[in-house]
Amino acid sequence: MLEIRNLVVKYGNFTAVKGISLEVREGEIFGLLGPNGAGKSSTIKSIMGLVEFEGEIKLMNKKIGVKERNLIGYVPEEFMLIDVLTPMEFFEFIASLRGIKSQERIVRLIYAFGLEKYVNKPITSLSLGTKQKVAIVAALMHEPKLLILDEPLNGLDAKSSRILKEMMKKHVEKGGAVLFSTHIMEIAEKLCDRIAVINQGTIVAEGTIEELRKKAKMEGSLEDIFLKLTGEDEYIRGVINALS
Repeated sequence: MLEIRNLVVKYGNFTAVKGISLEVREGEIFGLLGPNGAGKSSTIKSIMGLVEFEGEIKLMNKKIGVKERNLIGYVPEEFMLIDVLTPMEFFEFIASLRGIKSQERIVRLIYAFGLEKYVNKPITSLSLGTKQKVAIVAALMHEPKLLILDEPLNGLDAKSSRILKEMMKKHVEKGGAVLFSTHIMEIAEKLCDRIAVINQGTIVAEGTIEELRKKAKMEGSLEDIFLKLTGEDEYIRGVINALS
């Protein structure tokens, strides 16, 4: 569904993404994992046209542009909301841009994420978790083929977190796809069909959990594997020894 080939992202003299390639297939949740500053968000912003890039990005075999990006539901790491509006006004604004005429799905999503009592309050007055729910509803309301979720569980309560995870599973069961970026290794291990580990702008490993274990030459949890592949396990041992 999504193909990235030789992607390079630069900010001045700094190269944040160094020629990476990956593919997100229909019917899978694909995890993009890495330490802070590894290039995850720059990769995602390239897909969404928010930063300049070199290389090729295709969605459903077509070079990505405005029309193709309308098939994506995007939850960014940093909110892209209009604070002076209420959630309902924001949803109506997004619906007008997407050409959505029926409010039935929007109403169902509002109920699913427990937003009923907040829909007529200014977004600026809402808590972090409630703003995150607004961003999620806005991303899901047009039933996109591809979901791109960058730290989508930030601030969510346990109930809303479970609902979103179940919706991700249902989405791929129906033939959609999810590109999922998170720092929560336990969730990535349970949810993701395949994972790419990015570090210092390059992909250091890609595959299923078992394939990543073979690459790391170790057993253990995804957290253990991730720390080994990114070289952070040695730093942690050093810090612990110094503190001891």
